[in-house]
Amino acid sequence: MDIRQPVQKVKGVGPQKAKTLAKMGILTVYDLLTWFPRTYEDQSVLTPISALRAGETATFAGRIVNVRESCTARRRLTVLTAFVEDDTGIVQVTWFNQKFLKKQLQPGSRLFVSGKATYAYGGRGQMVIASPSFFEILKPGEEADSACGIEPVYSVSGKLTQKIFRTLQKNLWAAAPEIDDLIPEHVREDRGLMSRREAFYAMHFPADWDELKRARHTLAFEELYLIQCGLLALKQKAQAGHRGVRHLQNSTLVGNVTAALPFTLTHDQQQVWREICRDMERDVPMRRLVQGDVGSGKTVIAMLALVKTVENGCQGALMAPTEILAHQHYESLQKQLAPFGIRVAFLSGHLGKKAKEEIYAKLAAQEIDIIIGTHALIQDPVTFHRLGLVVTDEQHRFGIEQRAALEKKGTCLPDVLVMTATPIPRTMTLTVYGDLDVSRIEELPPGRQPVRTFVRQKERRTLIYEYVRQQIEAGRQAYVVCPRIEHSDEENNDVPSVEDVYDELANGIFFGLPCAMLHGKMSAQEKETVMQAFYENRISLLVTTTVIEVGVNVPNASMMVVENADRFGLAQLHQLRGRIGRGPYKSYCILVSDCHTENARERMTIMAQTSDGFKLAEEDLRLRGPGQFFGDMQHGLPDLKVASVWEDMDILTEARQAALGTLTRQKDLDAVLQTLSLQYREQFLHITET
Repeated sequence: MDIRQPVQKVKGVGPQKAKTLAKMGILTVYDLLTWFPRTYEDQSVLTPISALRAGETATFAGRIVNVRESCTARRRLTVLTAFVEDDTGIVQVTWFNQKFLKKQLQPGSRLFVSGKATYAYGGRGQMVIASPSFFEILKPGEEADSACGIEPVYSVSGKLTQKIFRTLQKNLWAAAPEIDDLIPEHVREDRGLMSRREAFYAMHFPADWDELKRARHTLAFEELYLIQCGLLALKQKAQAGHRGVRHLQNSTLVGNVTAALPFTLTHDQQQVWREICRDMERDVPMRRLVQGDVGSGKTVIAMLALVKTVENGCQGALMAPTEILAHQHYESLQKQLAPFGIRVAFLSGHLGKKAKEEIYAKLAAQEIDIIIGTHALIQDPVTFHRLGLVVTDEQHRFGIEQRAALEKKGTCLPDVLVMTATPIPRTMTLTVYGDLDVSRIEELPPGRQPVRTFVRQKERRTLIYEYVRQQIEAGRQAYVVCPRIEHSDEENNDVPSVEDVYDELANGIFFGLPCAMLHGKMSAQEKETVMQAFYENRISLLVTTTVIEVGVNVPNASMMVVENADRFGLAQLHQLRGRIGRGPYKSYCILVSDCHTENARERMTIMAQTSDGFKLAEEDLRLRGPGQFFGDMQHGLPDLKVASVWEDMDILTEARQAALGTLTRQKDLDAVLQTLSLQYREQFLHITET
């Protein structure tokens, strides 16, 4: 059977089942084949009925003594009860609203059952297995041992039961699906991996736990190996055949700018700077990501890199996601570099036509050394005389196409430095940014004001906001962050919106103080106007959504209140918290949450105790899982069906080593990239084209 065929080709999949499967995302035979169990039940050991214990899941076999049908008075549910006995005792097995089973459950038949045991009457009386997770009527002469094993449990929906879905999987395999190996044979043999066909089969029908473990390892390795091959191939393609700008070693100008800094670079900053210099001094284009927590000093490193390219007769460009952030970079670099004769300019979409045309002309004539701006830098009229370095700040806020468009502005391929203050766990860096070299700044500069974080329940909101008002009256500014923009009758009314909280505070405890709200539905101009007013201290209290997660530096802002903080991820809360503590004032972040779940309590406790963004990112990944954590960070990478970047770091490391080896064997690499599944190939093609 060709696994690319529609799922209707599998026996038992009619029009109705096909619709249900389509809603689950199962459209082809391959989709069904790779719809792996979410967990497994151990039905390999038979438990005597007398040994069943309330609250425990067990597997047993016995003879049906009697079958009764009844109806509940309150909910009018049909209850089918089979009394099953073995040599040690008797137990009731019940099904709800499944009258059709009565014909199958005949006295004298033998039943194989797996399920959770409970007492029939509030902790006393007959033991019952209600709605067993699995059961099978044994054929005459069939031993119970033949039904024992490891039973897959799938994520199903609609009228698809576990039993029906397992039958579809059996029908699929009975049709002999064509499954080719994607990993070179020598790679599989060197690592003792199963064939792809063997691993797929064992995931659905494992003979024992060891076989299941080996199958999972094989498929996790395959997924991570293919992704690494794709990413490394992209990196190789980006650099192959392209000569970059070969910068000379540092000389007078970089040294003078460094000496003029009012501080000494931290150990981490010095290490990252050495890595950047090494890259820039090669003749292949630099592709480096600098990860650094909020306030770790990434911008200083970017400034030195821009000075280095200017010193080598080139121009530099720095692109930021918001106009205010771009303008702040401009003001900072202009102040520090103008004394050294370095010409810095600012470009945004809001400049007048004449001002823009003047900047275009100066860039083309190399009368501007460093240009700083927003996405206006990638507009068609922008041309450079000799672009040597492109710096992208908060790179995840730009699409790949936008970054690539700026890189193409040069006559030769420029060096590329991307920066992010969004901490990525070590366990994810190879997967998310496998096509970039990665540097990390974990050490914060001395003197950075720590932000004290507290978790408080909603009943204390009045006291919290009274304290915020005291801080504002003392000259400070404050943020209030809400999880949604507007009130909704359809959603939980306990979740505060920006509009509701703004009305409450501006007309209540903060009446008479300059307040404003900010959210994503406002136009770009409206948002820029509000943020500029807050930056200039014309607004004291800003009620906002997460749009301020990345952006403006307001040293005077020392207070932040996050409403319903448990609705945010740890990494996101840390980014929000990074908006305060940027000046000389004591700063406080108050997380308002009633913490209704254990997970929420754990996350809030971690936030209050930890200020290390990388540790928080690891915890966020552990608590929320990679699916939610990635968000838009994966920029087109294939979904992982088996591997977990949290649990399988060892496999990821092993897979990357194997992929590096494959990269040196062009024949193997070509074969791997050509035999990728259609889904993988399309996604890597998208990245390649952009």
